[in-house]
Amino acid sequence: MTELSPAAQAVLDTMYEVNMDFDGENATLAAAALRAAADQVVPAEEDMPLNLAHRLRWDVMQSVRCQLLAIAAELEAHD
Repeated sequence: MTELSPAAQAVLDTMYEVNMDFDGENATLAAAALRAAADQVVPAEEDMPLNLAHRLRWDVMQSVRCQLLAIAAELEAHD
């Protein structure tokens, strides 16, 4: 099994803290939670704002979404 990034490892560590019975081999649960959070907090599809300030905020939000989804993909691959 490959070593996880610090972000992905932090997610699994938190899952262990919250639920001591958490099966570390099943990182899919953590990945699903991250995907749901990304979908709820930063929707994938939305009209791009025309205002520059809103556009910059949108870009940051999409960056966060991509980071969450990357961690989820890493966890799924680790499982």
